[in-house]
Amino acid sequence: MDDSEYGNEVESKRLPSSKYKGVVPQPNGRWGVQIYEKHRRVWLGTFTEEEEAARVYDIAALRFRGHNAITNFNVSFENDEDYYMEKLFLSSHSKAEIVDMLRKHTYRAELEERKQNYACHGISGNAFNPEPLGESLVTPSDVGKLNRMVIPKQQAEKHFPLYTEIASKGVLMNFEDNSGKVWRLRYCYWSSSQSYVLTKGWSRFVKEKNLKAGDLVCFWRSNVGSNPRLFMDSKPRNGSGFETMGEVRLFGVNILDESNRDYAANNR
Repeated sequence: MDDSEYGNEVESKRLPSSKYKGVVPQPNGRWGVQIYEKHRRVWLGTFTEEEEAARVYDIAALRFRGHNAITNFNVSFENDEDYYMEKLFLSSHSKAEIVDMLRKHTYRAELEERKQNYACHGISGNAFNPEPLGESLVTPSDVGKLNRMVIPKQQAEKHFPLYTEIASKGVLMNFEDNSGKVWRLRYCYWSSSQSYVLTKGWSRFVKEKNLKAGDLVCFWRSNVGSNPRLFMDSKPRNGSGFETMGEVRLFGVNILDESNRDYAANNR
């Protein structure tokens, strides 16, 4: 796209620079915001106040770079419930969607609407993730043509037990992701391979989450209210590959530790 759509960068270079990262002055006295993605400039719009523009950059940086992003203002998703809700909101929208909201100046309104939706569902920073049920490493066969994901046996029997009479037929289970979307998946036991698996509905989850081998699928349970709810969502693999990481945890076990690799293999 033509840079003219994103503001007059040439003229802005003649103006005093901003003290904030990602903020560029405009000839009309407003402040433009930009961020770079794979060496390409993404324009986030123009804003009246310099500080407002700086906060817009921070929002984009958190969505584009993750929680290790360098921002203009200190941000903590761990101890502040409002920021925690914003983390859920950012993770539930694509980069393009967030950019569109920022350009149209609708981000805050849509965030507040989503917060109200979270509140209606009993989701809060303290209650949303009270009981982790583990993380499962996605294998090549999990994202292949078999339309199934194998759940490690020990954790399946601990957190998702099946009665013998229904094990082979399975049960339909509802899982919510971080955005509140419900995924209806069939969960059953395959006696031929002695495996606990998620089957029907799994391929759609793989496609929409763009899962790849090496990614992680996280499970947790919320016990808020009279009806406990199950949650699942995915985390992308590290960009440098798992081989360079110090540890990869599979239901609390570091599977890159030599002593634990047999454990992981035997419980798939």
